[in-house]
Amino acid sequence: MGQGQRERVATSLTGAVGEEIGGFLAPVDAELERRYPGDPGTRQPVHTVYVPGDDFAADTLRVWGDRALAALDEHAPDAASFAAVLGLDGALAEDVYGRVRAKLEREPVEDLRVDFEDGYGNRPDAEEDETAARAARLIAAAHAAGTAAPYMGVRVKCMEAAVRDRGIRTLDIFLTGLMDTGGLPDGLVLTLPKVTYAEQVTAMARLLDAFEKTRGLEPGRIGFEIQIETSQAVLAADGTATVARMLQAAQGRATGLHYGTFDYSACLGVSAAHQASDHPAADHAKAVMQVAAAGTGVRVSDGSTNVLPVGPTEQVHDAWRLHYGLTRRALARAYYQGWDMHPGHLPTRYAAVFAFYREGFARAADRLARYAGRAGGDVMDEPATAKALAGYLLRGLDCGALDIAELAGPSGLSRAVLEQFASPRHGDLTGSA
Repeated sequence: MGQGQRERVATSLTGAVGEEIGGFLAPVDAELERRYPGDPGTRQPVHTVYVPGDDFAADTLRVWGDRALAALDEHAPDAASFAAVLGLDGALAEDVYGRVRAKLEREPVEDLRVDFEDGYGNRPDAEEDETAARAARLIAAAHAAGTAAPYMGVRVKCMEAAVRDRGIRTLDIFLTGLMDTGGLPDGLVLTLPKVTYAEQVTAMARLLDAFEKTRGLEPGRIGFEIQIETSQAVLAADGTATVARMLQAAQGRATGLHYGTFDYSACLGVSAAHQASDHPAADHAKAVMQVAAAGTGVRVSDGSTNVLPVGPTEQVHDAWRLHYGLTRRALARAYYQGWDMHPGHLPTRYAAVFAFYREGFARAADRLARYAGRAGGDVMDEPATAKALAGYLLRGLDCGALDIAELAGPSGLSRAVLEQFASPRHGDLTGSA
Protein backbone atom coordinates (compact mmCIF):
# COMPACT_ATOMS: atom_id res chain seq x y z
CA MET A 1 0.00 0.00 0.00
CA GLY A 2 1.47 3.34 -1.03
CA GLN A 3 2.34 6.10 1.40
CA GLY A 4 -0.70 8.16 2.28
CA GLN A 5 -3.14 5.46 1.25
CA ARG A 6 -5.49 4.02 3.85
CA GLU A 7 -6.79 0.51 4.07
CA ARG A 8 -10.42 0.25 3.02
CA VAL A 9 -12.74 -0.41 5.98
CA ALA A 10 -15.65 -2.70 5.24
CA THR A 11 -19.19 -2.12 6.58
CA SER A 12 -22.43 -4.03 6.21
CA LEU A 13 -25.16 -1.51 6.94
CA THR A 14 -26.47 1.03 4.45
CA GLY A 15 -26.81 4.72 5.21
CA ALA A 16 -30.57 4.29 5.29
CA VAL A 17 -30.27 2.37 8.56
CA GLY A 18 -28.60 5.28 10.31
CA GLU A 19 -31.15 7.66 8.89
CA GLU A 20 -33.98 5.48 10.15
CA ILE A 21 -32.45 5.29 13.64
CA GLY A 22 -31.90 9.06 13.62
CA GLY A 23 -35.50 9.68 12.71
CA PHE A 24 -36.70 7.29 15.38
CA LEU A 25 -34.61 9.04 18.08
CA ALA A 26 -35.23 12.61 16.94
CA PRO A 27 -38.06 13.13 19.49
CA VAL A 28 -35.79 11.78 22.23
CA ASP A 29 -32.99 14.13 21.16
CA ALA A 30 -35.40 17.06 21.39
CA GLU A 31 -36.70 15.90 24.75
CA LEU A 32 -33.19 15.59 26.16
CA GLU A 33 -32.37 19.10 24.94
CA ARG A 34 -35.53 20.51 26.51
CA ARG A 35 -35.50 18.71 29.84
CA TYR A 36 -31.76 18.54 30.49
CA PRO A 37 -30.09 21.70 29.18
CA GLY A 38 -27.30 21.45 31.76
CA ASP A 39 -26.05 23.98 34.28
CA PRO A 40 -26.80 27.59 33.29
CA GLY A 41 -23.16 28.55 33.84
CA THR A 42 -24.04 31.46 36.12
CA ARG A 43 -22.73 32.07 39.61
CA GLN A 44 -24.38 30.10 42.40
CA PRO A 45 -24.31 31.87 45.77
CA VAL A 46 -22.82 29.89 48.64
CA HIS A 47 -25.74 30.76 50.90
CA THR A 48 -29.08 32.45 51.27
CA VAL A 49 -29.67 34.82 54.15
CA TYR A 50 -33.28 35.53 55.00
CA VAL A 51 -34.39 38.61 56.87
CA PRO A 52 -37.98 39.25 58.07
CA GLY A 53 -39.68 41.88 55.98
CA ASP A 54 -40.09 44.31 58.85
CA ASP A 55 -36.39 43.98 59.78
CA PHE A 56 -35.04 44.61 56.29
CA ALA A 57 -33.46 48.04 55.96
CA ALA A 58 -31.14 49.97 53.67
CA ASP A 59 -28.12 48.99 55.77
CA THR A 60 -29.02 45.34 56.40
CA LEU A 61 -26.15 43.92 54.32
CA ARG A 62 -23.58 46.11 56.03
CA VAL A 63 -25.05 45.42 59.47
CA TRP A 64 -24.75 41.67 58.91
CA GLY A 65 -21.14 42.08 57.83
CA ASP A 66 -20.27 44.31 60.77
CA ARG A 67 -21.91 41.98 63.26
CA ALA A 68 -20.04 39.02 61.81
CA LEU A 69 -16.74 40.91 62.06
CA ALA A 70 -17.56 41.89 65.63
CA ALA A 71 -18.17 38.22 66.46
CA LEU A 72 -14.73 37.37 65.12
CA ASP A 73 -13.14 40.22 67.07
CA GLU A 74 -14.74 39.01 70.29
CA HIS A 75 -14.53 35.24 69.97
CA ALA A 76 -11.67 34.57 67.50
CA PRO A 77 -9.56 37.71 67.08
CA ASP A 78 -6.79 36.04 65.07
CA ALA A 79 -6.17 33.11 62.76
CA ALA A 80 -4.72 30.91 65.51
CA SER A 81 -7.77 31.18 67.75
CA PHE A 82 -10.14 30.63 64.82
CA ALA A 83 -8.10 27.62 63.70
CA ALA A 84 -8.25 26.14 67.19
CA VAL A 85 -12.05 26.26 67.08
CA LEU A 86 -12.42 24.75 63.62
CA GLY A 87 -9.41 22.43 63.48
CA LEU A 88 -7.62 24.17 60.61
CA ASP A 89 -3.88 23.76 60.17
CA GLY A 90 -1.58 26.77 60.44
CA ALA A 91 -0.91 27.72 56.81
CA LEU A 92 -4.48 27.13 55.72
CA ALA A 93 -5.83 28.92 58.78
CA GLU A 94 -3.96 32.15 58.05
CA ASP A 95 -5.17 32.19 54.47
CA VAL A 96 -8.78 31.31 55.32
CA TYR A 97 -9.01 33.77 58.20
CA GLY A 98 -7.72 36.64 56.07
CA ARG A 99 -10.10 35.82 53.26
CA VAL A 100 -13.06 35.52 55.64
CA ARG A 101 -12.42 38.97 57.06
CA ALA A 102 -11.95 40.46 53.60
CA LYS A 103 -15.17 38.83 52.42
CA LEU A 104 -17.14 40.20 55.37
CA GLU A 105 -15.84 43.67 54.61
CA ARG A 106 -16.37 43.50 50.84
CA GLU A 107 -19.40 41.24 50.24
CA PRO A 108 -20.84 39.88 53.50
CA VAL A 109 -24.01 38.46 51.92
CA GLU A 110 -24.19 36.76 48.52
CA ASP A 111 -27.93 36.12 48.44
CA LEU A 112 -30.63 37.78 50.54
CA ARG A 113 -34.30 36.94 50.78
CA VAL A 114 -36.70 39.45 52.35
CA ASP A 115 -39.07 37.12 54.13
CA PHE A 116 -42.86 37.47 54.18
CA GLU A 117 -43.50 33.92 55.32
CA ASP A 118 -42.42 32.21 58.58
CA GLY A 119 -40.03 34.99 59.53
CA TYR A 120 -42.72 37.60 59.07
CA GLY A 121 -45.98 35.92 60.02
CA ASN A 122 -49.48 37.25 59.51
CA ARG A 123 -49.85 41.00 59.74
CA PRO A 124 -52.64 43.43 58.86
CA ASP A 125 -52.92 43.71 55.07
CA ALA A 126 -52.06 47.40 55.04
CA GLU A 127 -48.87 46.73 56.99
CA GLU A 128 -47.71 43.93 54.68
CA ASP A 129 -48.59 46.04 51.65
CA GLU A 130 -46.31 48.83 52.84
CA THR A 131 -43.54 46.45 53.86
CA ALA A 132 -43.56 44.82 50.42
CA ALA A 133 -43.48 48.20 48.68
CA ARG A 134 -40.63 49.33 50.93
CA ALA A 135 -38.63 46.17 50.17
CA ALA A 136 -38.91 46.93 46.45
CA ARG A 137 -37.76 50.52 46.96
CA LEU A 138 -34.79 49.48 49.09
CA ILE A 139 -33.62 46.75 46.70
CA ALA A 140 -33.98 49.08 43.71
CA ALA A 141 -32.00 51.76 45.55
CA ALA A 142 -29.26 49.27 46.46
CA HIS A 143 -28.87 48.25 42.84
CA ALA A 144 -28.78 51.87 41.73
CA ALA A 145 -26.09 52.62 44.31
CA GLY A 146 -24.05 49.51 43.53
CA THR A 147 -24.45 48.17 47.08
CA ALA A 148 -26.82 45.28 46.39
CA ALA A 149 -25.92 41.67 47.08
CA PRO A 150 -25.36 39.61 43.90
CA TYR A 151 -28.78 38.02 44.47
CA MET A 152 -31.76 39.58 46.24
CA GLY A 153 -35.48 38.95 46.33
CA VAL A 154 -38.42 37.86 48.46
CA ARG A 155 -40.01 34.75 49.92
CA VAL A 156 -43.78 35.16 49.87
CA LYS A 157 -46.48 33.09 51.49
CA CYS A 158 -47.31 29.76 49.89
CA MET A 159 -50.09 28.75 47.51
CA GLU A 160 -52.27 27.11 50.16
CA ALA A 161 -55.82 28.47 50.28
CA ALA A 162 -55.55 30.25 53.64
CA VAL A 163 -52.69 32.56 52.58
CA ARG A 164 -52.72 32.33 48.78
CA ASP A 165 -54.30 35.72 48.08
CA ARG A 166 -51.97 37.42 50.51
CA GLY A 167 -48.91 35.86 48.90
CA ILE A 168 -50.07 36.84 45.41
CA ARG A 169 -50.72 40.42 46.49
CA THR A 170 -47.33 40.76 48.21
CA LEU A 171 -45.53 39.43 45.14
CA ASP A 172 -47.50 41.78 42.86
CA ILE A 173 -46.69 44.79 45.04
CA PHE A 174 -43.00 43.87 45.19
CA LEU A 175 -42.57 43.24 41.46
CA THR A 176 -44.64 46.29 40.55
CA GLY A 177 -42.49 48.41 42.84
CA LEU A 178 -39.34 47.19 41.11
CA MET A 179 -40.82 47.85 37.68
CA ASP A 180 -41.83 51.34 38.70
CA THR A 181 -38.34 52.07 40.06
CA GLY A 182 -36.10 51.17 37.17
CA GLY A 183 -37.22 47.67 36.21
CA LEU A 184 -36.39 44.16 37.38
CA PRO A 185 -32.74 43.96 38.43
CA ASP A 186 -30.30 41.22 37.55
CA GLY A 187 -30.01 38.70 40.35
CA LEU A 188 -33.71 38.89 41.25
CA VAL A 189 -34.75 35.72 43.09
CA LEU A 190 -38.22 34.66 44.28
CA THR A 191 -38.91 31.78 46.66
CA LEU A 192 -42.15 29.81 46.84
CA PRO A 193 -42.35 27.94 50.17
CA LYS A 194 -44.29 24.92 51.46
CA VAL A 195 -45.13 23.41 48.10
CA THR A 196 -47.10 20.16 48.31
CA TYR A 197 -48.55 19.66 44.82
CA ALA A 198 -47.12 20.30 41.37
CA GLU A 199 -50.23 22.32 40.55
CA GLN A 200 -49.10 24.96 43.07
CA VAL A 201 -45.89 25.33 41.07
CA THR A 202 -47.91 25.67 37.87
CA ALA A 203 -50.00 28.34 39.58
CA MET A 204 -46.83 30.31 40.41
CA ALA A 205 -45.65 30.00 36.82
CA ARG A 206 -49.02 31.26 35.55
CA LEU A 207 -48.94 34.16 38.00
CA LEU A 208 -45.54 35.25 36.72
CA ASP A 209 -46.64 34.79 33.13
CA ALA A 210 -49.61 37.09 33.79
CA PHE A 211 -47.33 39.70 35.35
CA GLU A 212 -44.93 39.58 32.40
CA LYS A 213 -47.75 40.02 29.92
CA THR A 214 -49.24 42.90 31.92
CA ARG A 215 -45.91 44.73 32.13
CA GLY A 216 -44.67 43.89 28.64
CA LEU A 217 -41.75 41.74 29.81
CA GLU A 218 -40.08 39.01 27.82
CA PRO A 219 -41.83 35.67 28.45
CA GLY A 220 -39.97 33.60 31.02
CA ARG A 221 -38.03 36.59 32.38
CA ILE A 222 -38.94 35.83 36.01
CA GLY A 223 -37.87 32.57 37.63
CA PHE A 224 -38.39 31.21 41.11
CA GLU A 225 -37.09 28.72 43.65
CA ILE A 226 -39.19 25.89 44.99
CA GLN A 227 -38.77 25.28 48.71
CA ILE A 228 -39.06 21.62 49.65
CA GLU A 229 -40.54 21.58 53.14
CA THR A 230 -43.22 18.89 53.07
CA SER A 231 -43.19 15.13 52.61
CA GLN A 232 -45.63 15.48 49.72
CA ALA A 233 -43.02 17.52 47.84
CA VAL A 234 -40.64 14.55 47.84
CA LEU A 235 -42.92 11.50 47.54
CA ALA A 236 -46.44 11.55 46.11
CA ALA A 237 -49.33 9.39 47.27
CA ASP A 238 -48.69 7.01 44.37
CA GLY A 239 -45.03 6.60 45.32
CA THR A 240 -43.55 8.76 42.57
CA ALA A 241 -41.01 11.53 43.13
CA THR A 242 -43.16 14.65 43.32
CA VAL A 243 -40.18 16.98 43.09
CA ALA A 244 -39.49 15.81 39.54
CA ARG A 245 -43.07 16.68 38.59
CA MET A 246 -42.63 20.11 40.13
CA LEU A 247 -39.67 20.92 37.92
CA GLN A 248 -41.78 20.26 34.85
CA ALA A 249 -44.74 22.11 36.34
CA ALA A 250 -42.56 25.23 36.63
CA GLN A 251 -42.58 25.49 32.82
CA GLY A 252 -38.91 26.40 32.63
CA ARG A 253 -39.03 28.97 35.43
CA ALA A 254 -37.54 26.88 38.26
CA THR A 255 -34.10 28.10 39.28
CA GLY A 256 -33.56 26.22 42.53
CA LEU A 257 -34.76 23.55 44.94
CA HIS A 258 -34.22 24.66 48.53
CA TYR A 259 -34.48 22.21 51.40
CA GLY A 260 -36.42 23.44 54.45
CA THR A 261 -34.80 21.70 57.40
CA PHE A 262 -37.31 22.28 60.16
CA ASP A 263 -40.65 22.20 58.37
CA TYR A 264 -39.68 19.03 56.54
CA SER A 265 -38.37 17.34 59.69
CA ALA A 266 -41.49 18.25 61.62
CA CYS A 267 -43.66 16.98 58.77
CA LEU A 268 -42.05 13.55 59.21
CA GLY A 269 -42.46 13.62 62.98
CA VAL A 270 -38.78 14.14 63.81
CA SER A 271 -38.56 15.52 67.35
CA ALA A 272 -37.27 19.06 67.75
CA ALA A 273 -34.00 17.98 69.35
CA HIS A 274 -33.08 15.94 66.27
CA GLN A 275 -34.19 18.29 63.50
CA ALA A 276 -30.98 18.96 61.58
CA SER A 277 -29.63 18.99 58.05
CA ASP A 278 -27.60 15.81 58.68
CA HIS A 279 -30.58 13.73 59.88
CA PRO A 280 -31.20 10.63 57.70
CA ALA A 281 -34.58 12.04 56.69
CA ALA A 282 -32.85 15.18 55.44
CA ASP A 283 -30.27 13.16 53.54
CA HIS A 284 -33.02 11.19 51.79
CA ALA A 285 -34.98 14.28 50.79
CA LYS A 286 -31.93 16.07 49.43
CA ALA A 287 -30.75 13.00 47.54
CA VAL A 288 -34.12 12.82 45.76
CA MET A 289 -33.97 16.55 45.04
CA GLN A 290 -30.43 16.23 43.71
CA VAL A 291 -31.23 13.40 41.32
CA ALA A 292 -34.39 15.10 40.08
CA ALA A 293 -32.53 18.35 39.38
CA ALA A 294 -29.39 16.84 37.83
CA GLY A 295 -28.84 18.14 34.33
CA THR A 296 -31.91 20.39 34.37
CA GLY A 297 -30.07 23.60 35.22
CA VAL A 298 -31.90 23.83 38.55
CA ARG A 299 -29.59 24.19 41.57
CA VAL A 300 -30.10 22.42 44.90
CA SER A 301 -29.61 24.21 48.21
CA ASP A 302 -29.21 22.75 51.68
CA GLY A 303 -31.16 24.15 54.63
CA SER A 304 -29.98 25.83 57.81
CA THR A 305 -29.13 25.22 61.43
CA ASN A 306 -31.12 26.94 64.19
CA VAL A 307 -28.24 26.74 66.67
CA LEU A 308 -27.15 30.36 66.85
CA PRO A 309 -23.59 31.47 67.72
CA VAL A 310 -24.58 33.79 70.57
CA GLY A 311 -23.74 34.03 74.26
CA PRO A 312 -20.41 33.36 75.98
CA THR A 313 -17.38 32.44 73.90
CA GLU A 314 -17.55 28.72 74.68
CA GLN A 315 -21.13 28.60 73.48
CA VAL A 316 -20.30 30.55 70.33
CA HIS A 317 -17.42 28.20 69.58
CA ASP A 318 -19.70 25.17 69.95
CA ALA A 319 -22.19 26.68 67.50
CA TRP A 320 -19.39 27.58 65.08
CA ARG A 321 -18.03 24.03 65.12
CA LEU A 322 -21.49 22.65 64.43
CA HIS A 323 -22.17 25.06 61.56
CA TYR A 324 -18.71 24.58 60.05
CA GLY A 325 -19.08 20.80 60.17
CA LEU A 326 -22.54 20.84 58.61
CA THR A 327 -21.37 23.15 55.83
CA ARG A 328 -18.32 21.02 55.03
CA ARG A 329 -20.54 17.93 55.02
CA ALA A 330 -22.94 19.56 52.58
CA LEU A 331 -20.14 20.65 50.25
CA ALA A 332 -18.76 17.12 50.10
CA ARG A 333 -22.24 15.98 49.04
CA ALA A 334 -22.39 18.61 46.26
CA TYR A 335 -24.84 20.92 48.04
CA TYR A 336 -22.99 24.13 47.28
CA GLN A 337 -25.51 26.48 48.86
CA GLY A 338 -27.24 26.62 52.24
CA TRP A 339 -29.32 28.95 54.39
CA ASP A 340 -27.90 31.16 57.16
CA MET A 341 -30.12 32.55 59.90
CA HIS A 342 -27.79 34.83 61.87
CA PRO A 343 -24.82 37.14 61.17
CA GLY A 344 -22.73 34.92 63.44
CA HIS A 345 -23.08 32.13 60.89
CA LEU A 346 -21.22 34.10 58.22
CA PRO A 347 -17.67 33.53 59.56
CA THR A 348 -18.08 29.77 59.58
CA ARG A 349 -20.00 29.69 56.30
CA TYR A 350 -17.12 31.38 54.53
CA ALA A 351 -14.45 29.53 56.50
CA ALA A 352 -15.95 26.18 55.48
CA VAL A 353 -16.38 27.21 51.85
CA PHE A 354 -12.92 28.74 51.55
CA ALA A 355 -11.21 25.79 53.23
CA PHE A 356 -13.08 23.37 50.97
CA TYR A 357 -11.83 25.06 47.81
CA ARG A 358 -8.36 25.98 49.01
CA GLU A 359 -7.58 22.48 50.24
CA GLY A 360 -8.27 20.98 46.84
CA PHE A 361 -7.67 23.63 44.21
CA ALA A 362 -4.00 22.88 43.44
CA ARG A 363 -4.73 19.21 42.83
CA ALA A 364 -7.88 20.02 40.82
CA ALA A 365 -6.08 22.60 38.67
CA ASP A 366 -3.22 20.19 37.97
CA ARG A 367 -5.59 17.40 36.97
CA LEU A 368 -7.56 19.69 34.68
CA ALA A 369 -4.42 21.18 33.12
CA ARG A 370 -3.08 17.69 32.45
CA TYR A 371 -6.38 16.65 30.93
CA ALA A 372 -6.49 19.78 28.75
CA GLY A 373 -2.94 19.16 27.57
CA ARG A 374 -3.48 15.42 27.15
CA ALA A 375 -0.60 14.85 29.58
CA GLY A 376 -0.27 11.83 31.81
CA GLY A 377 -0.77 11.70 35.53
CA ASP A 378 -1.62 9.40 38.38
CA VAL A 379 -5.38 9.73 37.76
CA MET A 380 -7.07 8.83 34.47
CA ASP A 381 -9.78 11.47 34.16
CA GLU A 382 -12.72 11.35 31.80
CA PRO A 383 -14.54 14.28 30.12
CA ALA A 384 -17.27 14.34 32.78
CA THR A 385 -14.63 14.57 35.50
CA ALA A 386 -12.96 17.45 33.67
CA LYS A 387 -16.33 19.19 33.68
CA ALA A 388 -16.64 18.64 37.44
CA LEU A 389 -13.08 19.88 38.05
CA ALA A 390 -13.75 23.06 36.10
CA GLY A 391 -17.02 23.65 37.94
CA TYR A 392 -15.26 23.23 41.27
CA LEU A 393 -12.61 25.80 40.37
CA LEU A 394 -15.17 28.28 39.02
CA ARG A 395 -17.23 28.10 42.21
CA GLY A 396 -14.06 28.76 44.20
CA LEU A 397 -13.32 31.82 42.09
CA ASP A 398 -16.88 33.16 42.30
CA CYS A 399 -17.04 33.15 46.09
CA GLY A 400 -13.55 34.57 46.67
CA ALA A 401 -11.87 31.40 47.90
CA LEU A 402 -9.50 31.42 44.92
CA ASP A 403 -7.82 34.01 42.71
CA ILE A 404 -7.46 33.55 38.97
CA ALA A 405 -3.74 34.35 39.22
CA GLU A 406 -3.29 31.28 41.42
CA LEU A 407 -4.71 29.12 38.66
CA ALA A 408 -3.26 30.84 35.62
CA GLY A 409 0.29 30.80 37.01
CA PRO A 410 1.15 27.13 37.55
CA SER A 411 -1.57 25.56 35.40
CA GLY A 412 -2.15 28.09 32.64
CA LEU A 413 -5.91 27.83 33.13
CA SER A 414 -7.84 31.00 32.33
CA ARG A 415 -11.43 31.63 33.34
CA ALA A 416 -12.46 31.24 29.71
CA VAL A 417 -10.89 27.78 29.61
CA LEU A 418 -12.61 26.81 32.87
CA GLU A 419 -15.98 27.96 31.54
CA GLN A 420 -15.39 26.03 28.33
CA PHE A 421 -14.83 22.80 30.24
CA ALA A 422 -17.59 23.48 32.80
CA SER A 423 -20.26 24.16 30.18
CA PRO A 424 -19.34 22.31 27.00
CA ARG A 425 -21.64 22.18 24.02
CA HIS A 426 -24.44 19.67 24.39
CA GLY A 427 -23.08 16.21 23.72
CA ASP A 428 -19.46 17.41 23.82
CA LEU A 429 -17.61 16.96 27.11
CA THR A 430 -14.16 17.45 25.64
CA GLY A 431 -14.24 21.20 26.18
CA SER A 432 -13.00 21.76 22.65
CA ALA A 433 -13.72 25.10 21.07
